[in-house]
Amino acid sequence: MSRAYSDLAFTPAVRAMQTHMGSRSSYARLDQAEDRRDALTSHEAEFIHQRDGFYQATVGETAWPYVQFRGGPAGFLKVLDAQTIGYADFRGNRQYISVGNLAGNDRVSLMLMDYANQRRLKILGRVRLVGEQEDPAMLARLQLPQYRAQVERAFLITVEAFDWNCPQHITPRFTEAEIEQAVLPLRMELEQAQRELALLRAASQPVP
Repeated sequence: MSRAYSDLAFTPAVRAMQTHMGSRSSYARLDQAEDRRDALTSHEAEFIHQRDGFYQATVGETAWPYVQFRGGPAGFLKVLDAQTIGYADFRGNRQYISVGNLAGNDRVSLMLMDYANQRRLKILGRVRLVGEQEDPAMLARLQLPQYRAQVERAFLITVEAFDWNCPQHITPRFTEAEIEQAVLPLRMELEQAQRELALLRAASQPVP
């Protein structure tokens, strides 16, 4: 875990519970770590680029959290620099709960999952919503011309902290593309066997 993430996530109540449960000593060393690890590296950037969806949490005026799944083509969430990520906000069911929540509280929490390889990346950040009239160049940078969806705004997220979670309890799941890639060698072997069988059958036919 990074020091930046623990600084934000380990509130006094959380630290008290860690002490009560006997895990505080394992995390106390983070308080003295010089490297905050709050800037994304190429490792995080590549992981983010490969994702086709993530979970996003905001908090409303009632203090209730709201978790939403955001999806799109792989790479729609873009790393703009070491501390900024962004994506084009496609029109959905038009409830605007996340957008409304962010108008009062710009904090956001993201969880990016790689179920196949049992990996997850957690990101804490602050959001700036950008309309087309405010920054058309930014919206153009985040748009996906090949994806047919109406873009209403851009989400620009300043990364405050991130953390890689352990793989424990992540149930492996696979996308269609991952399954297709896994069975491709078997499919090729089957096609080769079918061709060879066809040749054998043709060779065994009696000559008229």
